[in-house]
Amino acid sequence: MKLKNLLKLTLPLILATLTSCKGKKLIDHSKNPNIVFILADDLGAHDLSYAGSEYYETPNIDAIAKEGVNFTQGYAAAQVCSPSRASIMTGQNTARHGITDWIGATTGEKWGQTHNTKVLPPEYVHAIPENSITLAKALKAGGYRTFFAGKWHLGDEPYSPENNGFEINKGGWEVGTPKGGYYAPWKNPKLDYKYEGENLTMRLAEETANFISESKDEPFFAFLSFYAVHGPIETTEEKWKKYRDKAEAQGIPDKGYKMERILPIRTVQDNPIYAGLIETMDDAVGVVLTSLKELGLDENTIVIFTSDNGGVASGDAFSTTNFPLRGGKGYQWEGGIREPYLIKAPMLKNSPKSIDYPVSGIDFYPTLLDLAGIEKPQNQLLDGISLVPLLKGETIGKRPLFWHYPHYGNQGGEPVSIIRKEDWKLIHYWEDGRDELYNLSVDPGEKKDVHSSNKLLAQSLRNELDTYLKEVGANLPSKHHNYDATAAKALYAKRKAEMLPKLEEQRKDFLTKDFQPNENWYDSKLTKD
Repeated sequence: MKLKNLLKLTLPLILATLTSCKGKKLIDHSKNPNIVFILADDLGAHDLSYAGSEYYETPNIDAIAKEGVNFTQGYAAAQVCSPSRASIMTGQNTARHGITDWIGATTGEKWGQTHNTKVLPPEYVHAIPENSITLAKALKAGGYRTFFAGKWHLGDEPYSPENNGFEINKGGWEVGTPKGGYYAPWKNPKLDYKYEGENLTMRLAEETANFISESKDEPFFAFLSFYAVHGPIETTEEKWKKYRDKAEAQGIPDKGYKMERILPIRTVQDNPIYAGLIETMDDAVGVVLTSLKELGLDENTIVIFTSDNGGVASGDAFSTTNFPLRGGKGYQWEGGIREPYLIKAPMLKNSPKSIDYPVSGIDFYPTLLDLAGIEKPQNQLLDGISLVPLLKGETIGKRPLFWHYPHYGNQGGEPVSIIRKEDWKLIHYWEDGRDELYNLSVDPGEKKDVHSSNKLLAQSLRNELDTYLKEVGANLPSKHHNYDATAAKALYAKRKAEMLPKLEEQRKDFLTKDFQPNENWYDSKLTKD
């Protein structure tokens, strides 16, 4: 057969093969944007310089905000870690994927044996469902190399990062806290330390930078999930001193706490240990950003920065305040769910610098697939929407956002379900069935419940919330028949009389000139020598 006739027969077949791919468009991997997703743990909406903190210093994260898009009404999908992280990975609300509390929390009668509460929290899913097509799986199928570093807390084996689409895993396992602390010797079966005194946060950044360097010639998805700034709250003596002196220069208030409904809550940002922990995380972000720039990848790399829930203002280490927002980690108010939410997509020119459209952790999944030119998986139901139109300066339709947390937060949060629609936020409390309604456009601090003067609107929002929870089959709390109201009232009084002054004493101790947690400063002074 002549060459001319052979080409006539084979060329159409070649073109058909290249363009069909079972109906999917062919991806030119040489032009695919790289993706670096940076997730902080327990970082509050105002724990960053660009977000208004006059105490914490975060120049590298500020640079992402300056060069990218700041979503001023960005939310986590839950007020605690595991549910929020699962929503990022699946693009689904917590009530749909079923991980509604941090994995390891007790439920039902077992909870009732040690907690005097009005209701018993329901059971929840303890790992990302096996049939889920995670964001990593979708990107991997689209030709991306995938990498995970840091906190996972989304299931034990076989529900590890490696079984959820990540080719490489550095430090991600079942736990949600850095076992052994932030300075080696730490305890992590997925990441051994190199020398005593090594900093975990910096090590995770270095591992990420190494992966970026090794993958520079092909599209990659690097998910850097810091354990910071989760407790234990630790820093070096040098950073502590820097922020101790700064607090003194700014003026140290006599009081730094007040009582919330259940626990004391911090009202000032002046914890020098926490400030040092934040700065180290920012230093680590700088390592990754510098790597991208030095390799010439920064103009073709999407960078995401966000947090999994609000800053810890009650419970745990009582380390920060989310003021002017109310509450913090574990709480149903804005301080528990409002987050830093930054998207830097250099390939989109003329993006607005800030956007006030309410967005959630569920939106990262469809947004990143859209930016990568990858079709959404047909078998993965997504609650999130693509934010690409907003990044291009366009508009998208309004939609409700939902939260479902039928549990008690260790920090003082109550079992609730929430709907936000436009400027209105309705909180339904499962303990007694009451509702609170806030107009966030005029009251972002949720100081005034306007339910009584907007009953028709409140009922409409409640009906929409109830319908949604029924549609997804949300698990609900049950009544605790052994609840003792008198004992609960006495416990609150004791916390006010004893815990509150102890916290004030500890706060002042952190700020004394001779403060020293131990001889080697949380192991930071250990060396490989």
